[in-house]
Amino acid sequence: MKTFIYSLYLLIVMKTNLETLQKDITHIKKDMEVIKSILSEDFELSDNAKKALKEARETPDSEYIDL
Repeated sequence: MKTFIYSLYLLIVMKTNLETLQKDITHIKKDMEVIKSILSEDFELSDNAKKALKEARETPDSEYIDL
């Protein structure tokens, strides 16, 4: 009887874990779709962003602070 109860308990735990895993995978799939749609769009940097990027590229590495 103990073996049966333990087996039943394990099945319930496994079912709960699988349901949680399924929910997590569904959320990840939705997040991936959002990321894919963002990456597929054609964006243009603003003039301010282009200027900041140019300045950052011209800054020597020695001026940056290690964290």
